[in-house]
Amino acid sequence: MIADLLPPGVESEEAYGDLLDAPLHAREAELLARSPAARRREFATVRHCARTALGRLGVPPTPILQGPAGAPQWPSGVVGSMTHCPGYRAAAIARAGVFHSLGIDAEVHQPLPDGGLHLIALPAEQRHLAELRRQDAAVHWDTLLFTTKESVYKAWYPMTGTVLGFADAEVVLHPANGTFSARLLVPGPTVDGADLASFEGCWRVSNGLVLAAIAVPSAC
Repeated sequence: MIADLLPPGVESEEAYGDLLDAPLHAREAELLARSPAARRREFATVRHCARTALGRLGVPPTPILQGPAGAPQWPSGVVGSMTHCPGYRAAAIARAGVFHSLGIDAEVHQPLPDGGLHLIALPAEQRHLAELRRQDAAVHWDTLLFTTKESVYKAWYPMTGTVLGFADAEVVLHPANGTFSARLLVPGPTVDGADLASFEGCWRVSNGLVLAAIAVPSAC
C-alpha cells in the first residue's frame, strides 16, 4: 500500500505483521539486549523491510542503528523513513541526490484517545476536520491528521535535526485526491537555495490502516 503513495525513484517494502525469521545485525541486537521479544521482532521486521528496499537500490546489507531522538541512521548516500503500528511495518528508501528527505507513517484506523485531537490540532485544523466529518463520517479524520503530522515530522527532522511540534505546521487534507498540504509555521530548512515553506504528501485509508507519505525531491 505504501508504494502507491510514493513517487518513482523511491523504493519501499512492507509487512503485515512480524517476520519470525527476520535477522538482526549484531550491532542492532546489542540495542535490544533488554527489550521484550515482541519489540525485537518488530525492530527486526521493519529493518528487514528497509534492507530489502536498500537492496533494490544496490546498497549492501548494513546495520540500521538509531541516532538522536531515535531517528534511523541510514547509509551514506540514501534517505529513508520507517513506520510500524499493530499489524503493519514499512520502509521507504531513495537516493539522496534525487530526494532530500522522506517521511512515512501508518496507524490503525481508529479514533484517537479522548482529548487527543486537542493535543495535536490547531483551531483551524479542528474546524477543517469538523467539516470533513460532515462530508464523510466513516473516516477517522483525527487519526488521519495525526498520521500526516507524523509523516511531516519524519520528513522534517533529517533536514534540520530539530523537533517540530504539532502546532508548528498546519495541515489541510484533500479527500478528493488523497493528498495533503502542511504549511510550516516556523522557519523551514533551506532546500535547493530556497527556504522550504510547506510539505506536500499523499494519504490513504485502507485495510484498517491510515497511511501518509511525503517525498521531498531534489531540484538537481
